Amino acid sequence: MNKQEPRGFQLPRRRFVQGLALGGVAAGLGLWRGNAFAQAAPRTELRGNHFELEIGELPVDFTGRRRIATVVNGQLPAPLLRWRQGESVTLRVRNRLAVTSSIHWHGIVLPADMDGVPGLSFDGIPPGGEYVYRFTVNQAGTYWYHSHSRFQEQTGLYGPIVVEPRDGEAHAVQRDYVVLLNDWTDLDPETIYANLRKQGDYYNYGKRTVGDFLRDAGRDGVSQALAVRRMWNQMRMDPTDLADVSAAAYTYLVNGATPAGNWTGLFDPGDKVRLRFINGASMTFFDVRIPGLKMTVVAADGQPVDPVTVDEFRIGTAETYDVIVEPSADRAWTIFAQSMDRSGYARATLAPRAGMVAEVPPLDPRRLLDMGDMMGSMDHAGMGHGMPHDMAGMDMSAMPMAPPAPLKTGPEVDMRVPMPRRNLDDPGVGLRDNGRRVLSYADLHALDTPISPKVDRELTLRLTGNMERYLWSFDGQRYSSASPLRLRHGEHVRIVLVNDTMMTHPIHLHGMWSELESPDGEFQVRKHTVVVQPAQQLSYRVSADAVGRWAYHCHLLYHMEAGMFREVVVA
Repeated sequence: MNKQEPRGFQLPRRRFVQGLALGGVAAGLGLWRGNAFAQAAPRTELRGNHFELEIGELPVDFTGRRRIATVVNGQLPAPLLRWRQGESVTLRVRNRLAVTSSIHWHGIVLPADMDGVPGLSFDGIPPGGEYVYRFTVNQAGTYWYHSHSRFQEQTGLYGPIVVEPRDGEAHAVQRDYVVLLNDWTDLDPETIYANLRKQGDYYNYGKRTVGDFLRDAGRDGVSQALAVRRMWNQMRMDPTDLADVSAAAYTYLVNGATPAGNWTGLFDPGDKVRLRFINGASMTFFDVRIPGLKMTVVAADGQPVDPVTVDEFRIGTAETYDVIVEPSADRAWTIFAQSMDRSGYARATLAPRAGMVAEVPPLDPRRLLDMGDMMGSMDHAGMGHGMPHDMAGMDMSAMPMAPPAPLKTGPEVDMRVPMPRRNLDDPGVGLRDNGRRVLSYADLHALDTPISPKVDRELTLRLTGNMERYLWSFDGQRYSSASPLRLRHGEHVRIVLVNDTMMTHPIHLHGMWSELESPDGEFQVRKHTVVVQPAQQLSYRVSADAVGRWAYHCHLLYHMEAGMFREVVVA
């Protein structure tokens, strides 16, 4: 039986997914003339050392329904901020909302009282009040900023940051563009959150059907198809559980433009073009490619890496990747960013002239999670991680298993992984063996030495949850009942994360770098947000060089609000 559609979804699906060609921010005009829609305003770019930012509200229309967005200086996305490495910046932020607000400078290493997390680093910016952020920018690269107050990020309070290196860019290019990806919803985020709390798969419209079962039975036989269904049902797991919120609720944006709006970056044939991809979405992983063009990845989370050329990459929520492309032909190229659950896409264009378009490829087939995504490493069972999801009549009781993990299941935790896999060379579900060269963490190698050359102690955390109850946590403890994690100032800590869920979690530690290790414990790459795949274990080193109270959380917004959040105290 079909799930009842939530209120507000009377729009045709095509309209909701692709949006309006002229939809966007009203650009401060405040004039809604009948059915005329205001076109998205050109992004403001702010440079210098002193910035005046104002948080407010503005009417927007992306889908044919007028909504109120949370904006900065009347812009959605917020203005692009350009800083220079080594310089000090002052940002005076005024709050014109009726509720407390905040801005967090994501990935920027700074003093704790400048970090912008209400309740930890400061009290928040009260209605009608202001807060002055002042700090020295000691890094370069591509970053972003967003609200850390309830769901204001989801309603539009986010923007890009580009920090220019003091010695100039290592890679000369003729064009340089920010490509900021986002998921916009016409729904009140409180409604989305309430729906998820009632039913964790509320927005999953890709669940397996009777037709899927008949196709499986025709291919593998009825007994095998029944065995697979029975196995998933007994474990109360769903192989279609890829994303909590889908295009049923989201229209995906590039730089504030819908797919129909088609943001366009211009180039001259033969130009080298740097694209600074930022995933500013609240809940969406994007798989990004430019059909016909190779992309050379030169930076991850603002940090330079040994260049690696790929056809496609997955960008987790809050991650950033810089790529260089060379569109030599006098034609248009589509920047295609499909959601991980294949329910929708963001789209933009590179073109030598305005108005040119290229073909938009169809969405890839929706892939299912497999046993490796639930059980972890299957090598000890002679199966290998890449085992397909349609496991012909597998007798689960006959599988040799590792000793049980120390964490028990219960009301807060609905599954555990007996043998987590540790490989970094898996691009993730939906990207495995798709015929394209896809980036993985194993491809990323930092160009400099680690900040943490040694390890003084090790801390293991398990990423846990109960999907049916929509509870998310570390070690089975939600933030409301958990004690802070305490680090000694100056120590070097290895944090080991074990994902006991079938969801992919982007984990963000404020104030300090996360230096990802290879499975052998060698320094791999420096990041501010580390994506942990289902049933995966990975580790990174942290140098506890920043005194203060810091946030540590999953960057899926509704996961964070549901409890996957900890305070880290460095003293």
